Amino acid sequence: MKTDDFAQACRDYDRVEKAIAYIEKNFGRQPDLKEISEHVGLSEFHFQRLFSSWVGISPKRFLQFLTKEYVKELLSKPTSLLDATLDAGLSGPGRLHDLFVACEAVTPGEFKAHGKGLTITYGFHDSPFGECLIARTDRGICWLSFVRNGGRKALLGELGGPWKNARIVEDPAKTRPLVARIYDPAQWRRSSPLPILVKGTNFQIKVWEALLHIPVGTVVSYEDIALYIGFPRAVRAVGNAVGKNPVSFVIPCHRVVRKTAEFGNYGGGPARKKAMIGWEASLMAS
Repeated sequence: MKTDDFAQACRDYDRVEKAIAYIEKNFGRQPDLKEISEHVGLSEFHFQRLFSSWVGISPKRFLQFLTKEYVKELLSKPTSLLDATLDAGLSGPGRLHDLFVACEAVTPGEFKAHGKGLTITYGFHDSPFGECLIARTDRGICWLSFVRNGGRKALLGELGGPWKNARIVEDPAKTRPLVARIYDPAQWRRSSPLPILVKGTNFQIKVWEALLHIPVGTVVSYEDIALYIGFPRAVRAVGNAVGKNPVSFVIPCHRVVRKTAEFGNYGGGPARKKAMIGWEASLMAS
């Protein structure tokens, strides 16, 4: 996907997110296309066209992926899906390549040093889910988050927290190619893994590695993750670790939902989480 395409997708997403939030708030009334279109300031025709260009399917079809019934159906599948991810979407004509990631954790010494001696380059870029901040080291991506109400300054403050002793430099030319790979499914392939570098406790890293085993277009519960990593009673701790994921979307914390089939919270906002799940579901359905 070209830079101009990302810019357009980013502009489109603002209205898509607004539509999702409106539907979420008024779900009991089941607002029709006309009402949703008016809320985002477009005619039915233009909204339908915009939405379809963003996600590739109609608003009605997309919203089917955001219902509790759809999530229940996904959760009813066996948790062995976590073990089967290496085979998911990696073979056969027309199958989607899974996002394959090579994950590396900092050493205990590096953990204590808070990035001392490390240079981190970052950039703000458009994405299909709004403007994002991505940061990298020579060893891989170390941060990805989305701009929200606090703006860019707030995100930079969050980036600087775990890496407070690192040299942090803005250089969007170095981070732009990574964004192109992350949000272009045509570039998701096992033969060219996307390197990431994470900083966390041993337990957090276990959880983040488990998230990488959730296939595209699928969701699992926090209980599933706890069971998978061998700590079935640590559901709350798993939830906290998921919430501290430093590389959003790449480490797919958006694919974890509550056992009740509620979507749950997300650092980038609940509407963005729903958009990601629906976007991935539409890729698998196409």
